[in-house]
Amino acid sequence: MQAMSEQPNNIRWYYEGLSKGVFRASKCKDCSKFTFPPTGCCEHCGSWDVEGAELSGKGTLLFATHTGPAASHPRFEKGGPFVYGHIRLDEGPIAQAIIQDAGSSPEDLRALFEKGPVPVQAATLQMDDLPVIAFKLKG
Repeated sequence: MQAMSEQPNNIRWYYEGLSKGVFRASKCKDCSKFTFPPTGCCEHCGSWDVEGAELSGKGTLLFATHTGPAASHPRFEKGGPFVYGHIRLDEGPIAQAIIQDAGSSPEDLRALFEKGPVPVQAATLQMDDLPVIAFKLKG
């Protein structure tokens, strides 16, 4: 994890990173906490003194669910149904993202739940218009 020179309030900076497999957040210079996805101010203390930071992409899947029959956005119509999860990133923030390599049936989701928190690694899922962050199950 290293500090980045670009400003995190530039959304293009975030998506350009994703397209290269680089996962970015903002890091507060006052409280040292991370905000993901990156914003122009710290979500923890409200400071505007933030800088761009690169995340490890490692985290823990806390829980998962699946989409219904309708996609949440037209960019997701081709690939569904998706499994979505809440991931605690190793750097602290909670991310909501697609979980790859997880079945969407009730039985698959129950088995995943019964495993308890599961380690995951971030990946980039290239859609027709923009890359999106997704996570792959580890182990």
